[in-house]
Amino acid sequence: MSPPGACRRRWLPVGLVLAAALLPVCSLAAGAHATDWPGWQELIRVLSLRDYNTRIVIAGTTLLGFAAGLSGTFLILRKRALLSDALSHATLPGIALSFIFMTRVLGEGKYLSGLIAGAAVFAMLGTGSVLAIQRYSRLKDDAALGVVLSVFFGLGIAVLGIATRMGAGNAAGLTSFIYGKTASMLFSDALLIAVAAAIAGVLCLLFFKEFLLVCFDADFAAAQGWPVGRLDFFMMTLVVVVTVVGLQAVGLILVVALLIIPPAAARFWTRRLRAMLMLSGLFGALSGLAGAGLSALMADLPAGAVIVLSAATLFFVSMLFGTTGGVVKTLAERTRLRQRVMQENLLRELYEWTERAADSLAGPLRADLLSRRAWGPRRLGRALKQLAKRGWTRPAVDGRTLLTDAGMVHARAVVRKHRLWEAYLIAYADTAPGKVDFGADTIEHVLDDVLIAELEARLEKSPAEPVPPSPHTLAPDAAGA
Repeated sequence: MSPPGACRRRWLPVGLVLAAALLPVCSLAAGAHATDWPGWQELIRVLSLRDYNTRIVIAGTTLLGFAAGLSGTFLILRKRALLSDALSHATLPGIALSFIFMTRVLGEGKYLSGLIAGAAVFAMLGTGSVLAIQRYSRLKDDAALGVVLSVFFGLGIAVLGIATRMGAGNAAGLTSFIYGKTASMLFSDALLIAVAAAIAGVLCLLFFKEFLLVCFDADFAAAQGWPVGRLDFFMMTLVVVVTVVGLQAVGLILVVALLIIPPAAARFWTRRLRAMLMLSGLFGALSGLAGAGLSALMADLPAGAVIVLSAATLFFVSMLFGTTGGVVKTLAERTRLRQRVMQENLLRELYEWTERAADSLAGPLRADLLSRRAWGPRRLGRALKQLAKRGWTRPAVDGRTLLTDAGMVHARAVVRKHRLWEAYLIAYADTAPGKVDFGADTIEHVLDDVLIAELEARLEKSPAEPVPPSPHTLAPDAAGA
């Protein structure tokens, strides 16, 4: 037998992780009355996982989130996010019919294994119905999902009404499959979820290559002889398994969120499937951990809903700060791109001014630059300051702007890219010389060294040659048109 306090020490690291996971979702209870907040003793009791029921619920929801995150990744990549909604609603008639059948045959209809078996059968029927409608009819994916979801859920509500009015069988509690009953999770429920999570993880590892191929290029996989239809159905079977075992925890309505939100959040951090799988499983596990822990602290908060809100918190954080497509990074990249485009356009204007001017040391005034492009005074002033800070320009005594030696090198490179693209459009796209400037002005900022080398090869230009002449008039009144 373990010495006193050993169990507490064993679960203390898990409690610390739980405390860290609870931080993003503590604001969910901000509207609660001051007397509803737990005291220090309650907080320590939950974080140290002293209670048996708390350990069972947190372990079960964490494993469910992990399994849902893994299997939901393939739904996202196959553009079938709403399929999880359809198959979760399709489980309801299976649950109700299983209850009626077991009540008639066995006299008691609330055997969990039988209810789950019925839910699994109808979830497979719903998934197969969606895939069959998509394949053998002219209906679009959204129409097929809408038809299956509404028909199966309507059938489930009708059969559930019959089951609840039966004289025998004690149908009380069947509605928990709709909304879930996380707080009353048993050890057998957690064990079932653990088995499903293990199966999902092992199958994802074993069939990783096949799933990767089907998700990213199903047509190529079919051309190579892979059984795309069977692999696709197998992926959906994983989703069905996770959905069915998650009905007891969060219900058929909220289990959809565990399947979709964690992989959608992981999508903002990586574009690699292996990393996305790991992140999605981690986000799902953290959602279950934080939601169940917060629900244990605040008795008035239902665990299923808080789990989904925890996942939503992770999603919004990922959407804002994700390294791959996050809002903050995207805005920063767009700002840097606009600044670079502005600076390169300004360098090209300064270089072409020196080409037109009789005195190469005479630069343009700010008014001259404003008259040539639709730049505002503030925008132009910021760009001039940035170029001066980089050491590419310097002001003259009379207020003109001159290119430094380093600035001349960068300006010459920008103008060379611009005119090489102009020459390519004239030679290969039959574009009139007077019409090429707009297209070149857009594309020159994204031409890399490989494309420049290809342009030079096609146009028979050497990198050592000077900047090609402009194909249009360089007179002050016509340049920049």
